[in-house]
Amino acid sequence: MLATCASIILNFHLSTFNCAQAQDIHFSMFDLDPLLFNPAYSGFFDATARFGAVYRNQWASVSTPFQTFSATAEVAIARSAMHRNGFNAGLWVSNDRAGTLGYGSTTASAIVSYFQGIGDGSNIVSVGLEGGLGQVGFSTDGIVMTDGTESFNRTKVIYPTLGAGVALYSQLSDVLYTKLGASLRNINEPDISHTDIAADARLSRHFNIYGRAEWRFLSDWGLLPVVGYQRQRNFNEMVYGCDVRWYVDEDPRRYLAFSAGIIGRHADAAAIDLAVLWRSWTFAFCYDVNLSRLATASHTIGAFEVGVVYMIHKDNRKRRAIQCPIF
Repeated sequence: MLATCASIILNFHLSTFNCAQAQDIHFSMFDLDPLLFNPAYSGFFDATARFGAVYRNQWASVSTPFQTFSATAEVAIARSAMHRNGFNAGLWVSNDRAGTLGYGSTTASAIVSYFQGIGDGSNIVSVGLEGGLGQVGFSTDGIVMTDGTESFNRTKVIYPTLGAGVALYSQLSDVLYTKLGASLRNINEPDISHTDIAADARLSRHFNIYGRAEWRFLSDWGLLPVVGYQRQRNFNEMVYGCDVRWYVDEDPRRYLAFSAGIIGRHADAAAIDLAVLWRSWTFAFCYDVNLSRLATASHTIGAFEVGVVYMIHKDNRKRRAIQCPIF
Protein backbone atom coordinates (compact mmCIF):
# COMPACT_ATOMS: atom_id res chain seq x y z
CA MET A 1 0.00 0.00 0.00
CA LEU A 2 1.12 3.52 -0.69
CA ALA A 3 2.46 5.46 2.28
CA THR A 4 -0.15 7.28 4.31
CA CYS A 5 -0.22 11.05 4.55
CA ALA A 6 1.39 10.90 7.98
CA SER A 7 4.31 8.83 6.78
CA ILE A 8 4.73 10.97 3.66
CA ILE A 9 4.98 14.06 5.84
CA LEU A 10 7.46 12.32 8.15
CA ASN A 11 9.55 11.13 5.21
CA PHE A 12 9.59 14.67 3.86
CA HIS A 13 10.80 16.05 7.17
CA LEU A 14 13.44 13.34 7.51
CA SER A 15 14.71 13.95 4.00
CA THR A 16 14.81 17.68 4.68
CA PHE A 17 16.70 17.04 7.90
CA ASN A 18 19.18 14.79 6.09
CA CYS A 19 19.81 17.28 3.31
CA ALA A 20 19.80 20.58 5.17
CA GLN A 21 20.42 19.96 8.85
CA ALA A 22 23.07 17.23 8.96
CA GLN A 23 25.46 18.96 11.31
CA ASP A 24 27.84 18.04 14.11
CA ILE A 25 27.18 18.97 17.72
CA HIS A 26 28.69 22.05 19.34
CA PHE A 27 29.38 23.49 22.79
CA SER A 28 30.05 27.00 24.05
CA MET A 29 32.70 25.89 26.56
CA PHE A 30 35.58 25.14 24.18
CA ASP A 31 38.24 24.16 26.67
CA LEU A 32 36.23 21.45 28.40
CA ASP A 33 35.96 19.37 25.23
CA PRO A 34 38.96 20.29 23.05
CA LEU A 35 38.86 17.03 21.09
CA LEU A 36 35.49 18.05 19.69
CA PHE A 37 37.20 20.90 17.86
CA ASN A 38 40.55 19.37 16.97
CA PRO A 39 42.13 15.91 17.41
CA ALA A 40 45.54 17.64 17.55
CA TYR A 41 44.59 19.01 20.99
CA SER A 42 44.91 15.50 22.40
CA GLY A 43 47.83 15.67 24.83
CA PHE A 44 47.69 19.44 25.31
CA PHE A 45 47.65 19.20 29.11
CA ASP A 46 50.22 19.30 31.92
CA ALA A 47 49.42 15.83 33.26
CA THR A 48 49.71 12.17 32.34
CA ALA A 49 45.98 11.77 31.67
CA ARG A 50 42.85 13.89 31.37
CA PHE A 51 39.16 12.96 31.60
CA GLY A 52 36.21 15.25 30.92
CA ALA A 53 32.46 15.38 30.39
CA VAL A 54 30.07 18.12 29.21
CA TYR A 55 26.26 18.24 29.11
CA ARG A 56 24.18 20.81 27.16
CA ASN A 57 20.42 21.41 27.30
CA GLN A 58 19.05 23.77 24.64
CA TRP A 59 15.68 25.39 23.80
CA ALA A 60 13.70 23.72 26.56
CA SER A 61 11.22 26.63 26.48
CA VAL A 62 10.32 26.05 22.81
CA SER A 63 9.84 22.30 22.48
CA THR A 64 11.39 19.03 23.56
CA PRO A 65 14.91 20.23 24.43
CA PHE A 66 18.02 19.45 22.41
CA GLN A 67 20.22 17.46 24.80
CA THR A 68 23.89 16.88 24.07
CA PHE A 69 26.48 14.96 26.06
CA SER A 70 30.14 14.27 25.37
CA ALA A 71 32.97 12.60 27.26
CA THR A 72 36.69 12.38 26.59
CA ALA A 73 39.62 10.39 27.90
CA GLU A 74 43.23 11.15 27.00
CA VAL A 75 46.55 9.64 28.02
CA ALA A 76 50.20 10.33 27.23
CA ILE A 77 51.52 7.20 25.51
CA ALA A 78 55.17 8.15 25.18
CA ARG A 79 57.10 11.35 25.81
CA SER A 80 60.80 12.06 25.58
CA ALA A 81 62.80 12.79 28.74
CA MET A 82 62.52 16.56 28.28
CA HIS A 83 59.05 16.32 26.72
CA ARG A 84 60.42 17.58 23.41
CA ASN A 85 58.16 15.20 21.54
CA GLY A 86 55.69 12.42 22.18
CA PHE A 87 52.55 10.52 21.30
CA ASN A 88 49.13 10.80 22.90
CA ALA A 89 45.95 8.79 22.55
CA GLY A 90 42.38 9.82 23.16
CA LEU A 91 38.81 8.59 23.04
CA TRP A 92 35.85 10.88 22.39
CA VAL A 93 32.18 9.86 22.62
CA SER A 94 29.06 11.97 22.20
CA ASN A 95 25.30 11.63 22.18
CA ASP A 96 22.57 14.11 21.30
CA ARG A 97 18.78 13.87 21.15
CA ALA A 98 16.08 16.30 20.00
CA GLY A 99 12.34 16.38 19.37
CA THR A 100 9.48 14.06 20.22
CA LEU A 101 10.92 11.30 18.02
CA GLY A 102 14.25 11.52 19.81
CA TYR A 103 16.16 12.11 16.59
CA GLY A 104 19.84 12.19 17.40
CA SER A 105 23.29 10.75 16.99
CA THR A 106 25.89 8.77 18.88
CA THR A 107 29.56 8.95 17.94
CA ALA A 108 32.71 7.28 19.23
CA SER A 109 36.14 8.19 17.87
CA ALA A 110 39.67 7.05 18.66
CA ILE A 111 42.35 9.73 18.39
CA VAL A 112 46.13 9.64 18.14
CA SER A 113 48.35 12.72 18.10
CA TYR A 114 52.04 13.55 17.92
CA PHE A 115 53.70 16.74 19.17
CA GLN A 116 57.16 18.12 18.45
CA GLY A 117 59.00 20.96 20.16
CA ILE A 118 60.60 23.57 17.91
CA GLY A 119 63.75 25.54 18.68
CA ASP A 120 64.15 26.10 22.41
CA GLY A 121 60.84 24.37 23.08
CA SER A 122 58.78 27.54 23.43
CA ASN A 123 56.86 26.46 20.30
CA ILE A 124 55.11 23.11 20.00
CA VAL A 125 53.46 21.71 16.87
CA SER A 126 50.91 18.92 17.16
CA VAL A 127 49.11 16.84 14.52
CA GLY A 128 46.19 14.53 15.21
CA LEU A 129 44.10 11.93 13.42
CA GLU A 130 40.75 10.48 14.38
CA GLY A 131 38.63 7.61 13.16
CA GLY A 132 35.40 6.25 14.51
CA LEU A 133 31.82 5.18 14.04
CA GLY A 134 28.63 7.18 14.33
CA GLN A 135 24.96 6.34 14.42
CA VAL A 136 21.98 8.57 13.65
CA GLY A 137 18.39 7.55 14.12
CA PHE A 138 14.97 8.14 15.62
CA SER A 139 12.29 6.25 17.51
CA THR A 140 8.95 5.23 16.02
CA ASP A 141 7.36 4.66 19.44
CA GLY A 142 5.47 7.97 19.29
CA ILE A 143 4.11 7.45 15.77
CA VAL A 144 0.56 6.20 15.15
CA MET A 145 0.28 4.48 11.75
CA THR A 146 -3.08 4.22 9.96
CA ASP A 147 -1.78 1.24 7.99
CA GLY A 148 -0.66 -1.55 10.30
CA THR A 149 1.34 -3.20 7.53
CA GLU A 150 3.51 -0.15 7.01
CA SER A 151 6.98 0.18 8.52
CA PHE A 152 10.00 2.45 8.32
CA ASN A 153 13.30 1.41 6.81
CA ARG A 154 16.65 2.59 8.15
CA THR A 155 15.44 4.19 11.36
CA LYS A 156 19.10 3.87 12.42
CA VAL A 157 22.13 4.45 10.21
CA ILE A 158 25.69 3.52 11.18
CA TYR A 159 28.54 5.26 9.39
CA PRO A 160 32.35 5.67 9.61
CA THR A 161 33.94 9.06 10.10
CA LEU A 162 37.47 10.43 9.67
CA GLY A 163 39.11 13.64 10.83
CA ALA A 164 42.48 15.39 11.09
CA GLY A 165 43.91 18.52 12.65
CA VAL A 166 47.01 20.57 13.39
CA ALA A 167 47.75 22.87 16.34
CA LEU A 168 50.51 25.27 17.38
CA TYR A 169 51.32 26.35 20.94
CA SER A 170 53.65 29.33 21.41
CA GLN A 171 55.08 30.52 24.73
CA LEU A 172 55.85 34.10 23.70
CA SER A 173 57.03 35.16 27.17
CA ASP A 174 56.66 34.23 30.83
CA VAL A 175 53.33 36.07 30.86
CA LEU A 176 51.90 35.37 27.39
CA TYR A 177 51.03 32.29 25.37
CA THR A 178 48.91 31.56 22.29
CA LYS A 179 47.27 28.36 21.05
CA LEU A 180 46.03 28.07 17.46
CA GLY A 181 44.49 25.13 15.65
CA ALA A 182 42.61 24.05 12.54
CA SER A 183 40.84 20.81 11.78
CA LEU A 184 38.64 19.04 9.24
CA ARG A 185 36.12 16.42 10.31
CA ASN A 186 33.84 14.10 8.33
CA ILE A 187 36.50 13.99 5.63
CA ASN A 188 34.78 11.00 4.03
CA GLU A 189 31.32 12.70 4.08
CA PRO A 190 29.44 9.57 5.22
CA ASP A 191 25.98 8.76 3.92
CA ILE A 192 23.36 9.16 6.68
CA SER A 193 20.19 8.76 4.60
CA HIS A 194 17.13 7.28 6.34
CA THR A 195 14.81 7.15 3.34
CA ASP A 196 14.93 6.47 -0.37
CA ILE A 197 13.81 10.05 -0.91
CA ALA A 198 17.13 11.33 0.42
CA ALA A 199 19.42 8.54 -0.68
CA ASP A 200 22.24 11.01 -1.27
CA ALA A 201 22.10 12.67 2.17
CA ARG A 202 25.57 13.02 3.62
CA LEU A 203 27.18 14.41 6.74
CA SER A 204 29.13 17.33 5.34
CA ARG A 205 32.77 18.10 6.00
CA HIS A 206 33.21 20.26 9.08
CA PHE A 207 36.03 22.81 9.10
CA ASN A 208 36.98 24.88 12.12
CA ILE A 209 39.75 27.13 13.39
CA TYR A 210 40.28 28.08 17.00
CA GLY A 211 42.55 30.44 18.89
CA ARG A 212 43.10 30.92 22.61
CA ALA A 213 45.62 33.11 24.42
CA GLU A 214 46.47 34.03 27.99
CA TRP A 215 48.14 37.15 29.28
CA ARG A 216 49.11 37.25 32.94
CA PHE A 217 48.89 40.63 34.64
CA LEU A 218 49.03 41.85 38.24
CA SER A 219 50.78 38.57 39.10
CA ASP A 220 47.64 36.66 40.11
CA TRP A 221 45.31 37.54 37.23
CA GLY A 222 44.99 36.27 33.68
CA LEU A 223 43.13 37.52 30.62
CA LEU A 224 42.12 34.72 28.22
CA PRO A 225 40.63 35.87 24.87
CA VAL A 226 39.22 33.26 22.49
CA VAL A 227 38.04 33.26 18.88
CA GLY A 228 36.72 30.48 16.68
CA TYR A 229 35.10 29.86 13.32
CA GLN A 230 33.23 26.78 12.09
CA ARG A 231 31.76 25.95 8.70
CA GLN A 232 29.70 22.96 7.68
CA ARG A 233 27.87 22.93 4.35
CA ASN A 234 26.21 26.36 4.16
CA PHE A 235 26.23 26.92 7.92
CA ASN A 236 28.74 29.22 9.57
CA GLU A 237 29.42 29.95 13.22
CA MET A 238 31.68 32.72 14.49
CA VAL A 239 32.45 32.88 18.20
CA TYR A 240 34.53 35.30 20.22
CA GLY A 241 34.90 36.19 23.86
CA CYS A 242 37.21 36.55 26.82
CA ASP A 243 37.64 35.07 30.30
CA VAL A 244 39.23 36.61 33.36
CA ARG A 245 40.96 34.21 35.74
CA TRP A 246 42.06 34.81 39.33
CA TYR A 247 44.84 32.52 40.53
CA VAL A 248 44.30 32.25 44.28
CA ASP A 249 46.96 29.59 44.98
CA GLU A 250 49.23 27.98 42.38
CA ASP A 251 50.85 25.39 44.60
CA PRO A 252 49.73 22.07 43.02
CA ARG A 253 48.85 20.65 46.44
CA ARG A 254 46.36 23.49 47.04
CA TYR A 255 45.81 24.76 43.51
CA LEU A 256 42.80 27.08 43.31
CA ALA A 257 41.62 29.50 40.62
CA PHE A 258 38.33 31.12 39.59
CA SER A 259 37.32 32.09 36.07
CA ALA A 260 34.45 34.04 34.50
CA GLY A 261 33.81 35.31 31.00
CA ILE A 262 31.50 36.17 28.14
CA ILE A 263 31.33 34.34 24.80
CA GLY A 264 29.35 35.55 21.80
CA ARG A 265 28.11 33.55 18.81
CA HIS A 266 27.53 36.02 16.00
CA ALA A 267 23.81 36.72 15.39
CA ASP A 268 22.90 33.73 17.55
CA ALA A 269 23.64 33.91 21.27
CA ALA A 270 25.68 35.37 24.11
CA ALA A 271 26.97 33.10 26.84
CA ILE A 272 28.24 33.67 30.37
CA ASP A 273 30.64 31.06 31.72
CA LEU A 274 31.95 30.39 35.22
CA ALA A 275 34.63 27.92 36.31
CA VAL A 276 36.42 26.75 39.43
CA LEU A 277 39.83 25.06 39.13
CA TRP A 278 40.71 23.14 42.30
CA ARG A 279 43.70 20.82 42.51
CA SER A 280 43.23 18.38 39.61
CA TRP A 281 39.58 19.29 39.01
CA THR A 282 37.79 21.84 36.85
CA PHE A 283 34.08 22.52 37.36
CA ALA A 284 32.35 24.79 34.86
CA PHE A 285 28.92 26.21 34.07
CA CYS A 286 27.72 28.19 31.05
CA TYR A 287 24.39 29.83 30.18
CA ASP A 288 23.39 30.95 26.67
CA VAL A 289 21.00 33.83 26.07
CA ASN A 290 19.28 33.35 22.72
CA LEU A 291 19.66 36.35 20.39
CA SER A 292 18.60 34.69 17.13
CA ARG A 293 15.28 34.94 15.28
CA LEU A 294 13.99 32.30 17.68
CA ALA A 295 14.38 34.73 20.61
CA THR A 296 10.68 35.70 20.66
CA ALA A 297 9.47 32.11 20.80
CA SER A 298 12.15 31.06 23.28
CA HIS A 299 11.79 34.19 25.46
CA THR A 300 15.57 34.56 24.94
CA ILE A 301 16.12 31.30 26.85
CA GLY A 302 18.86 29.46 24.99
CA ALA A 303 20.88 26.73 26.68
CA PHE A 304 22.89 25.81 29.71
CA GLU A 305 26.01 23.67 29.93
CA VAL A 306 27.74 21.96 32.84
CA GLY A 307 31.11 20.27 32.65
CA VAL A 308 33.85 18.67 34.68
CA VAL A 309 37.49 17.80 33.94
CA TYR A 310 39.88 15.67 36.01
CA MET A 311 43.62 15.34 35.38
CA ILE A 312 46.07 12.80 36.77
CA HIS A 313 49.39 14.43 37.66
CA LYS A 314 52.61 12.45 37.89
CA ASP A 315 54.27 14.72 40.45
CA ASN A 316 53.86 18.05 42.25
CA ARG A 317 56.18 20.28 40.28
CA LYS A 318 55.68 23.99 40.86
CA ARG A 319 53.84 25.57 37.93
CA ARG A 320 55.28 28.50 36.03
CA ALA A 321 53.42 31.81 35.65
CA ILE A 322 51.89 30.34 32.52
CA GLN A 323 52.02 26.57 32.22
CA CYS A 324 52.97 24.97 28.91
CA PRO A 325 50.22 22.43 28.08
CA ILE A 326 52.74 19.64 27.60
CA PHE A 327 54.95 20.13 30.70
